[in-house]
Amino acid sequence: MQHGPAVRRRKLGAELRALRTSAGLTSGEAARLVGWHQSKVSRIETGTSGVKPTDVRLLLDAYAVADSQLRELLMMLAGPDDSGGRHHWWHAYRGVLPPTYRDFISLESQAGAMRTLETTVVPGLLQTPEYARAVTSAAVEGLAEERLDTLVEVRLARQDVLRADPPLELSAVLDEAVLRREVGGPGVMARQLEKLVEAARLPQVRLQVLPFAAGAHIGVTGPFVIFSFSSTSDLDVVVLDHLTSSLYLERKEDLQAYTEAFNALQIHALSPEDSLDFIAGTAAGA
Repeated sequence: MQHGPAVRRRKLGAELRALRTSAGLTSGEAARLVGWHQSKVSRIETGTSGVKPTDVRLLLDAYAVADSQLRELLMMLAGPDDSGGRHHWWHAYRGVLPPTYRDFISLESQAGAMRTLETTVVPGLLQTPEYARAVTSAAVEGLAEERLDTLVEVRLARQDVLRADPPLELSAVLDEAVLRREVGGPGVMARQLEKLVEAARLPQVRLQVLPFAAGAHIGVTGPFVIFSFSSTSDLDVVVLDHLTSSLYLERKEDLQAYTEAFNALQIHALSPEDSLDFIAGTAAGA
């Protein structure tokens, strides 16, 4: 199982090592050019150490890399600059959140679009506080009240990506079971369905329901998320959640397979307009 940012660090390191070699430099010579110790260059190239976009820029300048598209791609691999502040808000929760969850939030905060199939619960970005609390409490038994409060706080903080400028574009296909499963009791579920109706009306959200009547479909194997990045498709990634870990798929064949699967699910699902009526009808007890 691979963590998303770890995969990106290794990809970035391999690219930087190739560029250094093409420039005819040893790692020691490259380090002297940018004023670092040789071990820092080695750690970056092996992906064992994180790297800031400003550091990548220094190396690219030292290697005389003029290709603007390549520079942009490598800067994206390095992730957002800390100067933005908001990008790394989850670091304050390092003692509470497992690495796989932090990696997921990191990708979510940087992505331009997110496509998700949900077969069991409402997507985290669309959950009400009460629903999030009930889901988290059920998923992780025996949580202390304080830690439960913190995890719900993180879940709600993640939803800021839908209000960012520009906002994350969210396309979600929800199996009907998501709407029918009573999480937290009738009152909690009623408020959650109301929130889904509100979310479905947002211009950056495309919500579709896959009714039971659609029968068996390609999504029966389980939920998945596809993150897409505005500047390049080379960073797109599929995330599959498991009980104790997450799997990140970045091969072009995997991305194509899951993209085609999501497109097929959208075709078989109700239209956004009909989905809105279906959710409202479910909320009304239809």
